[in-house]
Amino acid sequence: MIRDKFDKKAIQALPRVLFEGRIIVVFTEREAEKAVEYLLKQPVLGFDTETRPAFQRGQMHQVALLQVATHEMCFLFRLNKIGVTDALVRLLEDTSITKVGLSLQDDMRMLNLRRAFKPGTFVELQKEVKSIGIEDNSLQKIYANLFGGKISKGQQLSNWEAEILTEAQQLYAATDAWACIQIHEEVERMKREQNYRVEKANDI
Repeated sequence: MIRDKFDKKAIQALPRVLFEGRIIVVFTEREAEKAVEYLLKQPVLGFDTETRPAFQRGQMHQVALLQVATHEMCFLFRLNKIGVTDALVRLLEDTSITKVGLSLQDDMRMLNLRRAFKPGTFVELQKEVKSIGIEDNSLQKIYANLFGGKISKGQQLSNWEAEILTEAQQLYAATDAWACIQIHEEVERMKREQNYRVEKANDI
């Protein structure tokens, strides 16, 4: 049983979910090359970005972090340190691996401001969940709907250009990217097995 729209208030009572795999922070071009080598051998990748928030009118920051996850590992590419390297362009333009994310149009636009590239194979989760009747667009609501867990947004407005990312920031970033894989695979399973029913919010 899933809902077309998940009640945001209900999320607070759910158990918190965190990525439990290995997190690797990437600071150099060489490290980025090695990470991309590994990632290009995976069947599916979760994908997200973080940008330092702007609190003044007219202020805008460049995307600072690109996080790319597998089921067991997440790489955090410090774009404010290394930019979008040749290896990252290769990953972003790859057409053989499914890369899954949410609000990808925004991510692509921000990454293109750092360096122009032509996006390869990406799956937009907002479109994918609509195919099974979920109308919500936020990762937090979609995850709660499908898995009954809470993804905390407490670090969203933290400084993503900080010299050292805190453990809380790293876990937040990795969890968001990893959750994209979980949602994608669950939607694929549900569509394949046809074992779900959608409850309308106004019918509750």
